[in-house]
Amino acid sequence: MFDSITVQTASESANIQTLIYTILLAFILSSLLAIVYQKTLEGKDYSKHYVQSIVLIAIISTVIIQSIGDSMARGLGIMAAMSIVRFRNNLKDPRDLLFLFASLAAGISCGAYAFDIAIIGTIGFSLAVITLYFTPLGPDRGTKGILRFRLSTNSKEKQYLEKFMQKYCQDYLLDELKDGKKDYAYAYKISLKKDKTYEEFLRELKRLPSIKKISLKTLQAK
Repeated sequence: MFDSITVQTASESANIQTLIYTILLAFILSSLLAIVYQKTLEGKDYSKHYVQSIVLIAIISTVIIQSIGDSMARGLGIMAAMSIVRFRNNLKDPRDLLFLFASLAAGISCGAYAFDIAIIGTIGFSLAVITLYFTPLGPDRGTKGILRFRLSTNSKEKQYLEKFMQKYCQDYLLDELKDGKKDYAYAYKISLKKDKTYEEFLRELKRLPSIKKISLKTLQAK
C-alpha cells in the first residue's frame, strides 16, 4: 500500500512532503486512540490533559525516530538527552498506561516508515478495546454508589439491614467498618438493581430508627 513512499524514504533524507505525511498520519492514528479511550472510559470524568498527551506522544516519538534515521550516533545522543527528562506522573489505572504505549508504538512505526504496521496495529488495538468494552469484561453499567451510615452497637436491626441490602442491591460490599463507643460507622459500595432507584432506597433506609448520619455518593457509569 505504501511501497512507493517507503522506497522513497529509504534514502538518506526524505522530502518535506513525506515528513508532513508521516507526522499527519501519526496525529490521525493517535487521535483515533484518544477518541476510543474517551468513549470507553468508565465514568464521566477524564483528564483532558491526559487525552491530549495520547495524541502528542505519538507526534513526539515520530519526530524522534525521524531525527535518528539510520545514525547510531544520533540515537545515542537522543537517548542521553531523554535520560535527563524525569516523568513523575503516576498513572493509577494500567489501562491509561496501555493507551500511551499504543500511541507511542503508532508514532514509532510512522517514524520508521512502517505505515502498514502503524495503521493495522492502531485499528486492531482500538477494535480490541471496543470489543472488551461490550463484553462482560467491560465496565459495570449499573448505577454505583458509596453508602455511609452509623448504626447503634446494640441495634437488633443488623439482620434486617442485610435483608434490605439484598432486596435493593444487585451487589454490595462492606468497604469500611469503624467501632465507636456507642455505634458503628459503616461504608458500603453498592450497585442497585435495575428496577430500583436511589430515592426509593434512601427513603426506605431512613425508616430504620437506629440508622443515623446517612450519606450517599453516587456515580453514574457510562
